[in-house]
Amino acid sequence: MDFIELLKVIFLGIVEGLTEWLPISSTGHMILVDEFIKLNVSDEFMQLFLVVIQLGAILAVVVLYFKRLWPFHIDDEIVMPERGKRQSTVSRIKDYGLYLWYKFCDEDKFQLWFKILVACIPAMIVGLLFDSFIETYFNNWYVVSAMLIIYGILFIVIENRQKNLRPRINKISKINYRIAFAIGLFQVLAVIPGTSRSGATIIGGMLIGTSRLVATEFTFYLAIPVMLGASLLKIVKFGFSFTAVELQILGVGMLVAFIVSIIAIRFLLNYIKRNDFKVFGYYRIILGVIVFAYFGITMLFA
Repeated sequence: MDFIELLKVIFLGIVEGLTEWLPISSTGHMILVDEFIKLNVSDEFMQLFLVVIQLGAILAVVVLYFKRLWPFHIDDEIVMPERGKRQSTVSRIKDYGLYLWYKFCDEDKFQLWFKILVACIPAMIVGLLFDSFIETYFNNWYVVSAMLIIYGILFIVIENRQKNLRPRINKISKINYRIAFAIGLFQVLAVIPGTSRSGATIIGGMLIGTSRLVATEFTFYLAIPVMLGASLLKIVKFGFSFTAVELQILGVGMLVAFIVSIIAIRFLLNYIKRNDFKVFGYYRIILGVIVFAYFGITMLFA
């Protein structure tokens, strides 16, 4: 990989790291950037790169929230129960299983992971069924610009609506399975480029009654299985046959996305403690109009 290609990959990694977590659509931005900055790779690999580079961003969530998400521990206060002489084999196995569960497993964190997986079911189903269709018909500038504008308006409208409402859910632990699944339904909207996965789920969470912070954190968690699944699907379709240069591109892109994501996540969490999301709504509208005007004029005079 030559120096110019390296600079392009670094720039794409920066764009991914910033836009994956801010509600402004990472896929939309990557598609738009790809119109101006072309990597010297095949179209097939570029489609894979635009998805797999998100693994670097996902790793940032794993690192920052590791203690909240890791479901295993060792509880020294849990001891093996004494076995009665007449206790059946089934009872002994049951007691030993419960002993292992409470000693080594954090039940609350396992419950959180079950809720995350429930929330991911709708997006996984839609992604598996319609991945090729979406890639063929929606990965273009006019869909991206339209979604940027539409969801920008929604952010402003919903923030104005929520202004005087007090959220019912102020802790992640208060999200039940029904609410998790409902948020997951909003995540399905993000299969259309330009929507923003984080934007769709944050809007959904706020409409359902979660606080802005809870909706944002739960969105971070949802990204882990969704992006892992999407990346694995792309890699399987690609065939696991990468050249040395392609592996370098993926490695550099994910590393840059990881570093930038750490900064972006911390910024967003600090920002929403004192501000709403309307600024991102205005940004989306302005960018959508610029994109639509640029490509519209380009096609007109082509």
